[in-house]
Amino acid sequence: MEDDTLSRTNPGSDPSLLLVDDDEIFVTRLARAMEKRGFATRTALSVADALKMIHQAPPAYAVVDLRLEDGNGLDVVEALRELRADARIIVLTGYGAIATAVAAVKMGATDYLAKPADANDVTSALLSSGESLPPPPDNPMSADRVRWEHIQRVYEQCDHNVSETARRLHMHRRTLQRILAKRGPR
Repeated sequence: MEDDTLSRTNPGSDPSLLLVDDDEIFVTRLARAMEKRGFATRTALSVADALKMIHQAPPAYAVVDLRLEDGNGLDVVEALRELRADARIIVLTGYGAIATAVAAVKMGATDYLAKPADANDVTSALLSSGESLPPPPDNPMSADRVRWEHIQRVYEQCDHNVSETARRLHMHRRTLQRILAKRGPR
C-alpha cells in the first residue's frame, strides 16, 4: 500500500528532505519510504556530513537523530534554522525525555518523535500544520515495549554490562537480569 500523504497535503514546491542518522540501515529504509511519498531525499550519517549538505543546499524538510556518533543533532537543527528559517525539522531520538524535547524545540525543531518512528509518523509530523496535533499512530508501541526498548538501548550503551546498566537505570541488578532473560514484549 503506497501512501500519497505528500500529494494530499501539498507541502509546497520544494520536497527536499535531509535525513540524518548514524544508523545506516534505518536511514536508508526511511529514505526509500519517504521517496515513495514524494520527497527528494538526501542522507547523512554524521553531523559533519549533514552540515556540508545544509550549506550546499538547505532542505525544506529535515529529520535529525538527536545523538550521533560525532556530535549532537541539535547542531544540525541550529545550522539549518539559520540558513532556512522556514524548514520543517523533526528530531528523532531513542530517549523520550521532556528536557530533550524542550531543548530541540527551543533550537528550532518543529516536532519531536521518539524512536522507533515509521515513515507514516515522520510524514505526519513533517506535514502537520502545527495548529493541531497530528493524529495518534494507528498501531503505537505498548508501554511495555517502550520500556523494553529503553532498557535494551541503555544495556547496549553500557557494553552489555548488567551491573552498570542496573546502576544507570536505578534498578536492582537481579531484576534487570530477569528482564533481560525474557523475550521482549510485542
